[in-house]
Amino acid sequence: MQIMADVGGIPGKNCRGFCEYCYFKTVREAKILGCKNCPPGQIGCPHCSTDTNMTRDYFPAYQVLSTLQTDIFQRNIPQDTMVNITGDGDISCYPDLLNLTRGIKDMGLPMHLGYTSGKGIDDANIVDTLINHGVVETTYTTFSTDPALRKRWMHDPTPEASVEALKRFCESCDVHAASIIIPGVNDGEELARTCENLESWGAKALILMRFANTRNQGLILSEKPIIPGIEQQSIEEFKQLVIDTSKEYNLRVTGTPVCDPETDSPYALAKDKNKEYLEILTPIKAEATIITGKISAEYISKIIENLGASEHVNVIGTEQEIACLITEQDLREINLEEVKDTVIIPGRCFVHDMVAEEIFRSDGKFRLIHRGPDLLTVDGEMSGTLTKNDVLKHELYAFEDLIELINYMGVKI
Repeated sequence: MQIMADVGGIPGKNCRGFCEYCYFKTVREAKILGCKNCPPGQIGCPHCSTDTNMTRDYFPAYQVLSTLQTDIFQRNIPQDTMVNITGDGDISCYPDLLNLTRGIKDMGLPMHLGYTSGKGIDDANIVDTLINHGVVETTYTTFSTDPALRKRWMHDPTPEASVEALKRFCESCDVHAASIIIPGVNDGEELARTCENLESWGAKALILMRFANTRNQGLILSEKPIIPGIEQQSIEEFKQLVIDTSKEYNLRVTGTPVCDPETDSPYALAKDKNKEYLEILTPIKAEATIITGKISAEYISKIIENLGASEHVNVIGTEQEIACLITEQDLREINLEEVKDTVIIPGRCFVHDMVAEEIFRSDGKFRLIHRGPDLLTVDGEMSGTLTKNDVLKHELYAFEDLIELINYMGVKI
């Protein structure tokens, strides 16, 4: 079990400058997107309004500790709960990090350092102090173990110290390294060298992250490419890279948005070898249309087909690849002639309910619009700490919820 300790921070400002490939590098203005958390008659809330994330500096340690203590008291947190120190800035650049970890140590709780690039570590000796304070796990944005590449692409002011810090973390706690793959930069032989180092240092896992450079890959806050001229890596190419890397090294290698070779995620239920598990699910007895992202569409369609319900339930994939990042713009591009009377949209998509209703009724046909489960599967960022049975269990619960929603709200067959 984990509990969050949010230290705040602003991307770019509270991380010693943007990395060359940073998602937020081209974001210049606040956006109000709309989501399921918005009030009924108001578009915009702290969850979907980007000014919330772009205007808050780091919180002082005493404030973070006070909020954490309140959460622990209100939720009756067990003593072995891990505190995940997280934020929108870089954790290694947080000026009160040592005071914060010392305070959490006094509470007797172990700690996970959320995504950190190490750019704030000028002296690798700080790692020893953090370990002594109770840091037992960290997610470290590696990109490459070559200091020159880190300096060029991450604008790391002290790349040698950052690499040494990564090595010490690997030797002293569970490290989940993370590398955004820029084709022609840190893949190929460079990735091989990074993996060899991580393996020899004792890293536990490596998350490979496909670089997003266009709107349909997830750049919904700015349509300007992060790095102009970078060749787009196809999903299949990236998937094969994850599989090959997993076979080659003694690391738990996963990928996001695809794949995890060990657990068959995402959508383990779509694999033929797991087809028998679908017999557990309730039969589909109503008609509906499922809206999802381009990547998920193929998998969900396969599951619906294996359930014997493709005649009654159709799946429409948007040009937006990631379902959770679907916006109003993506829904407006859907051909309404393909949409049935009941529509299931992704639970976490960035569209206000009343906007979704307006879009799907714009052709004069009254349709019922409902949000599906928040997550039908898990990607490599989550599955790296899960077993195959964990993933199957999660998917079975999620698809059972989806089927119950279809059967209850859809037009009966």
